[in-house]
Amino acid sequence: QVQLVESGGGLVQAGGSLRLACAASGRTFNSNAMGWFRQAPGKERESVATIAWNGRTYYGDSVKGRFAISRDNANNAVYLQMNNLRPEDTAVYYCAADSRALRLGTRRDEYDYWGQGTEVTVSS
Repeated sequence: QVQLVESGGGLVQAGGSLRLACAASGRTFNSNAMGWFRQAPGKERESVATIAWNGRTYYGDSVKGRFAISRDNANNAVYLQMNNLRPEDTAVYYCAADSRALRLGTRRDEYDYWGQGTEVTVSS
């Protein structure tokens, strides 16, 4: 059974930083894209950042230059470094993995496995 478990969320002041981590188990994703999505209250789930098996990345426009996604294939993990956080970054952040290999998906419907989410709250 595949599981994705996020950690690292919390409360931070505007301008601060957080690092999210996602640990995958049940299968390896070394050839698959992984990513981070978020959902704020009353809004649809949106792409934050995704990373392909080869390290190629995609970022949503609102986080470019502030967030950085990385992965550790040896540990079947993906990370999201979030800097210069803003109140509008407040959301539940979800880790996701693609079941199809060798592509970089950027949309939520391209990802098949999801974590339970970790809450990030940025105060002004």
